[in-house]
Amino acid sequence: MLIGYIQEIMRYPVKSFQGESVQKTRVMNYGLYGDRSHVFLDETRPGKFLTITQFPEMIQYRPKFIGEESLEEYPAVEIVAPGGTCYQWGDKELIKEIERKSNRKVSLIRYTPDHVPFGAIEEEHIQLVTDASVQKLEEIWGKPVDYRRFRPNLLLSLVHKAPFIEETWFGRRLKIGQEVEIQLKRHCERCMIITVEPETGEKDPSLLRTVVQHRNNYFGVYASVIKTGEIHVGDEVHLLD
Repeated sequence: MLIGYIQEIMRYPVKSFQGESVQKTRVMNYGLYGDRSHVFLDETRPGKFLTITQFPEMIQYRPKFIGEESLEEYPAVEIVAPGGTCYQWGDKELIKEIERKSNRKVSLIRYTPDHVPFGAIEEEHIQLVTDASVQKLEEIWGKPVDYRRFRPNLLLSLVHKAPFIEETWFGRRLKIGQEVEIQLKRHCERCMIITVEPETGEKDPSLLRTVVQHRNNYFGVYASVIKTGEIHVGDEVHLLD
């Protein structure tokens, strides 16, 4: 059954940095190609990542892969800082800037194209939201909602605009385009990250309070990858029996 189309594909080359909108990408066993493949470790909390929770300004750094996707090695990652300075992943000046602004010592990890572990990519392979649910949340909150606050991988445009219909698909599979299949697993429980406006880094705690009060702190759904392949913006999305 046709339920909608892929409206936007978002991957996050650097964990907790802003997402990169792409027209197409490959879905790997761990999720979108390169998603959260580059991370900062917070040396003040051994074994923990540095994230927006500790350093909200991370969301204003804009990374993107430069070059063709390769299964052998990631393309270079270019990062534009909030002030407009352009860095490459691993630049010493970028590390110094992150350490100075966050007031933390950090180290860098880059995973490989064939494996990004759980933790770096949160709790499941892929997170998705629907346009109907975003529109309904705007109505509930009373303000415009930038869906990027929720840091999804896929924004679905539904044929029938039924808010939160995706929450009835748990245990079922979606087919995206010609190759990819994912299985809907469970709710995405939200945290303070959604209070941070992606462009300015400003916080508005009232959004999280609204999601807690009206949505039991759930917004968006997690999915696991069943069949890998390539996806494109505009691909049909079918709910399988």
